[in-house]
Formats: sequence, C-alpha cells, structure tokens
Amino acid sequence: MTSSFFALAFSTVLLLLAPVLDASETFKPVACEGAYPKHLQGFCANGKDAYYWSWTDAIVKTGLDGRILKKVSAPSHQGDLCFHDGKVYVAVNLGKFNEPAGQADSWVFVFDADTLKELSRHPVPELVHGAGGMACKDGRFIIVGGLPPDTGENYIYEYDSQLRFIQKHILASGQTEKGIQTAEYADGSWWFGCYGKPAILLRADENFKFTGKWAFNASVGIARIAPNQFLVAENQAIKGVGNTARLRIAHAHPEQGLIIDPNQP
Repeated sequence: MTSSFFALAFSTVLLLLAPVLDASETFKPVACEGAYPKHLQGFCANGKDAYYWSWTDAIVKTGLDGRILKKVSAPSHQGDLCFHDGKVYVAVNLGKFNEPAGQADSWVFVFDADTLKELSRHPVPELVHGAGGMACKDGRFIIVGGLPPDTGENYIYEYDSQLRFIQKHILASGQTEKGIQTAEYADGSWWFGCYGKPAILLRADENFKFTGKWAFNASVGIARIAPNQFLVAENQAIKGVGNTARLRIAHAHPEQGLIIDPNQP
C-alpha cells in the first residue's frame, strides 16, 4: 500500500479520536477560575485544549488548567451545553421552568468555540417546560429540561444538525425534581443528571429505553473522557464569595451507575 494511504488512514484515526480527552494523560481534577453569582448549569470540552462552563448568566471558556481564556455575559437562564463542529450549543429558557405548557420560552444559543461570539439563536418551542440541557451524538442534538411536579416520566427532544425538530422520546424514569438538568452519551448509553435530595442519575440505551436510576450527583455537568470514564462537575456556594466549581473523574459501575474515583483532591 502507498504511503499516502497510510497517511490518510492515520489522519482518519486522529479525527475519530479528536473528541475524546485522554483521561490518564491529559486530565487532572481542576477548578474553574473565579466565583460567580449563580450556580454552574453544565460544562463541556472541545476534546483538545478547553472547557466551556455555563454559569446561568455567563459562558466561560478555560484551558485544561481551569484558567479563564474567554468570558461572555448571556441572558439568564443558560443551561447545560455541548461542543460540536467548532461551536458551543447551549440550552436556554427565557421563561418559566417546570410549569404547564405555555410559560416557557425555550431556545438554543450558539457560540463560536474560539471567541465565544454569539452566532445564532434557534427557538425550540417543543420544550414546553423549559429547555435546560443538551448533548450531541452523530450530528443530532437531544435537548432535555424542566418537568411539572405531577409528571411521572421525563421527555427527551431530538433535533437534526440544523436544530430542526425530529421527535419526542418518553423516558420511563418516574418523577425527578425539575426534570433533567444535564445529558451525555457514552459507550452505548445516555446519562442524565437530575436535581433532588439526593440528586439522581438516570441511564438509558441508545433508543432512550430506561435502564437505570441511582443516587449520584451529575446535575451540574457530566462529560465522557474515555471508555467508561467521565468528568463530573461539583458546584460549591460560598457565602460572601459566590459559586465555584471543579471537575472530578468518575467511572461507570455496574451496580452504582457512576462512582467518583478515589484519591482525588
């Protein structure tokens, strides 16, 4: 075979690996620089050299060391976010959460991943209880969000690459407090972080069939970094200072869903 063939094959492998951080060599537990008036809603990574943090009314880009590279203000409520094709997509609700249909004002805001310049806004009126989080798989987006307290299932809304609505999926998870806050796809499963006391983690298969529910807090951010390994965000509210957040490594567990890896700061 020709050298050009091997060069093409090698480039293809690199492209396939690009969205995944090497947890063992690249990632170390890290805190986002600064303190913020409102709590963290989610984070994502570009698979290379940056994290993106949603602080409800601000989007922050940091290096892998947590130091701020860019910061922009944005209308509240900016929710969980995802990185795709050089852009950062954020689930946004400008109305009320967790109320009957007609009171939410749901959108996706799109930012340039390098500069955090806002590029566009896309209405997603299907999120009738408020858009709160999103993720991307194979060029399609799923958006999750609020839930009235008398509803015994969650809803997942699927969109194409242009954010055109495809279909609504029902997740037979039972009631979770204020619906679903964060979402991530990893290794054949969808993972969803929810509020609650204790906070709840949900899992579903590729077709959104419910497969598990645990007491684990991934409600302010979860991202895959390697097979069966994740970053999970933790928010801390400090009186007189504000909200701070850090990322820690977790891994999948057959009985407990996810568990935080020991021996981390």
